[in-house]
Amino acid sequence: MPDSFVHLHLHTEYSPLDGMVRTKALAARAAELGMPAVAMTDHGNLYGAIEFYQSCRKEGVKPILGCEIYLAPGAMQDKREIPGRKRATHLTLLARNEAGWHNLSQLVTHAHLDGVYQDLPRVDRETLARHATGIICLSGCIDGPVNEWLLAGDEAKARETLAELRDIFGKDHTWVEKSWGYKNMGTQAELTTKYVDLLKKCYELKDSAGLNAVVYTQTTDCETECNGLITYDRAIIKPDLAKTAAANRGVFTPAP
Repeated sequence: MPDSFVHLHLHTEYSPLDGMVRTKALAARAAELGMPAVAMTDHGNLYGAIEFYQSCRKEGVKPILGCEIYLAPGAMQDKREIPGRKRATHLTLLARNEAGWHNLSQLVTHAHLDGVYQDLPRVDRETLARHATGIICLSGCIDGPVNEWLLAGDEAKARETLAELRDIFGKDHTWVEKSWGYKNMGTQAELTTKYVDLLKKCYELKDSAGLNAVVYTQTTDCETECNGLITYDRAIIKPDLAKTAAANRGVFTPAP
């Protein structure tokens, strides 16, 4: 469907303080907008997976099961503050088949049983590598592991981190996520300049790592009942998103 788009980074009611859409309403709205599929990527959990799956199937929309996991800066059992590092960064994972769903479930289980620190259920890179089969990895939002280093001004570490993700999940299943957001980046004028620059650097890293990109355009259009728009290759503007997205068109460049 060349004129369709699919949400690949979306938080539901099972992401407190970050999502509010109910899974049944999400499936119904996706069907109403003609979306062929929609993903659920709640923070660190899969609590809504069954309800989401059943709701989407009922509406004739393909459900994509995912999770925005928390990635520890080191070993997940190392539960201490590391100077200059975040307690956890965010990584968006999508199950592309049954094996991927099994591995995603294993990752979330390990995070809750072994990796909780400061209320964050974390996994580490070693655990990711053991359960990478069947999973698509998006590099993360503004709080992702690649952006952690870009925001710190260390492009070498950012490239190293992206290459690490590529080696874990494979070139064909690792995508750079270009996320439009403003979290903790200063005043409106400052953050706009800084984030546009960050997006450009992230896109350059995509090319150096031989990867593709997805685009995530955050919208304040409440009628969509969803908090983002992603497509595998380019932003597709629907009529009810056109006004919000128009201001962002100059930021995003089509992926090859």
